[in-house]
Amino acid sequence: QVQLVESGGGLVQPGNSLKLSCVASGNIFKINNMGWFRQAPGKQRELVATIGIESGGAPTYTNSVKGRFTISVDEAKSTVYLQMNSLKPEDTAVYYCNADVITPQGAGITIKPHWGQGTQVTVSS
Repeated sequence: QVQLVESGGGLVQPGNSLKLSCVASGNIFKINNMGWFRQAPGKQRELVATIGIESGGAPTYTNSVKGRFTISVDEAKSTVYLQMNSLKPEDTAVYYCNADVITPQGAGITIKPHWGQGTQVTVSS
């Protein structure tokens, strides 16, 4: 079993900041990538940012958050963060943490995505 627990969401005024955290725990051998997705009411879930751990991939961001959001990871704590600055009303959504967990299987490995329960971010005056 793998658990992802997000925290840090809330209600903020436009232009302010929030920092989300996500801790991964459980039966984890290694983590390939971690990332943040979001889903606004009536819209599909979209990728916000990802960062490589075992994969070594550089941080990537969706265009709408570039220059405002920063993803980082503490590998020792299996924790990924999302620093969100200059928040806009259109950033309002439920934010979900995602981790691609590597598990040994026979002579090889499997990589399976896991999701957190989500944390609400509301940007409103």
